Amino acid sequence: MTAALETAAPSAAVIRPATDGEEAALGALWDACGLTRPHNPPTWDIPFARANPSSEVLAAVEADGRVVGSVLCGHDGHRGWLYYVAVHPDHRGHGLGRRLVRAGEDWLAAQGIWKVMLMVRDTNAAVQDFYRRLGYDRDPVLVMSRRVQPPPNERS
Repeated sequence: MTAALETAAPSAAVIRPATDGEEAALGALWDACGLTRPHNPPTWDIPFARANPSSEVLAAVEADGRVVGSVLCGHDGHRGWLYYVAVHPDHRGHGLGRRLVRAGEDWLAAQGIWKVMLMVRDTNAAVQDFYRRLGYDRDPVLVMSRRVQPPPNERS
């Protein structure tokens, strides 16, 4: 990180719930940040999260309307989760990632959730360090998963 980014003023982007028509911009952001996988495209996650009362997609939007950050927050009634915490590479180092995490935590707290969880790929040391600086610790758990139905694009 350059000294210019380290001393730059905090981002002026407004963090608010994503709106209709921002799906493509959010998907492009997640692609630019390396968060997407072919088996799980944003075109599935964004509308699903926005339609569910136990989740929300928050977008960080510049004054000119550009989406430069996001966090998808949701809960299962017990634990809250943060997904797709993303800051466009051109906007990193200005405190926006920290603001997005706090906005997701605040949204979950407003839902009555008291513990926030997130998953970070074990190969992504830089992001692990980012979350440690925000007070997150590694839990001694193994996350396991199984698909109980085909992805939306494979359904009849």
